Amino acid sequence: MSPHLGEPRHTGALFPLMMTPREYQESIEARTLSPLAAQSAGAVRERPEEPCRIRTAYQRDRDRILHSKPFRRLKHKTQVFIAPLGDHYRTRLTHTLEVTQVARTVARGLHLNEDLTEAIGLGHDIGHAPFGHAGETALTRVFPDHFRHNEQSRRIVEVLERDGKGLNLTYAVREGIYLHSKARRDIMTTAWGTASTLEGQVIKICDSVAYINHDIDDAIRAGVLRHEDLPAEAVAVLGASHSERINTMVSDLISFNWWATGEGDPPEPPLIAMSPSILAATNSLRDFMYREVYLDKRAKSDDTKVRFVIETLYAHFVKSPEQLPADLLRINQEREEPIERAVVDYIAGMTDRYALEMFKRIFIPRTWGA
Repeated sequence: MSPHLGEPRHTGALFPLMMTPREYQESIEARTLSPLAAQSAGAVRERPEEPCRIRTAYQRDRDRILHSKPFRRLKHKTQVFIAPLGDHYRTRLTHTLEVTQVARTVARGLHLNEDLTEAIGLGHDIGHAPFGHAGETALTRVFPDHFRHNEQSRRIVEVLERDGKGLNLTYAVREGIYLHSKARRDIMTTAWGTASTLEGQVIKICDSVAYINHDIDDAIRAGVLRHEDLPAEAVAVLGASHSERINTMVSDLISFNWWATGEGDPPEPPLIAMSPSILAATNSLRDFMYREVYLDKRAKSDDTKVRFVIETLYAHFVKSPEQLPADLLRINQEREEPIERAVVDYIAGMTDRYALEMFKRIFIPRTWGA
């Protein structure tokens, strides 16, 4: 190492002498990230494993999530409007990508670990049921131990993937995935706790930043809202357009939490937050969306049908568990869990269209050609 600024010695090769690409990236993190950022070199896994020569621990976690089957299934899971036919409505996958990109911008502005932020963002909704929150509500009604998508997301990466071994993600990623959910009344509140990393806290807030704004866009596209319906007070503070509102919220998160870069004294405990005026306007817009969209009878017109499909499938597979996938049955038996747990895992993993096809296959008579 050079005595000046702690920089590694270069020899003309792509990486410094005696350093792997991963070690070089870790050295950059140590020199450039905030003292409050999560360093990849300090990441901890439940099961120790040989470090990758190329990727840092958080980059490796990101790749494991990205290449998983539950992540790919998000492209056919509802965000707000159930099984939309229009190509421009958000799905759970596009929501996930928007959350992740907004959060990476904030993390970069605050000198936090972008790779950790990205890994949490890509995995935060991986446990969502089909049909959006209507599906989640339906599973909560039938499953004795209740169902929450953040808990299911953690179960997927810790238990269900890789034939019951889990992805063995780092603690910081698993914690951020589990703790991203918040209570309805305020985007800063949570029913599960607060992430110990600032990167995890960034994801929780940026989840709201993304969905509030893109759900407005989708609701206008669906004819449920008009631009002029938005609360004037919130629009005056946040902006009239989709891009203006996101820019306002992101800029506020960076400027209001400048202490996170290492400049100035952080609050105790260190908590990422919005400024009071932007938070009030954001919560006002969120409350408006609940009243006018999420709980609107037009957006929820199919909720009863969703509940019927989910409850009927649940009752069928509890009665006929031999029809469940063999891998889920084996995991269920090895863990000595009730069969209802395996049924919920199966239904929660379905896409909208697969759930409808499964319902049709089991309960709708076949038609025969002439």
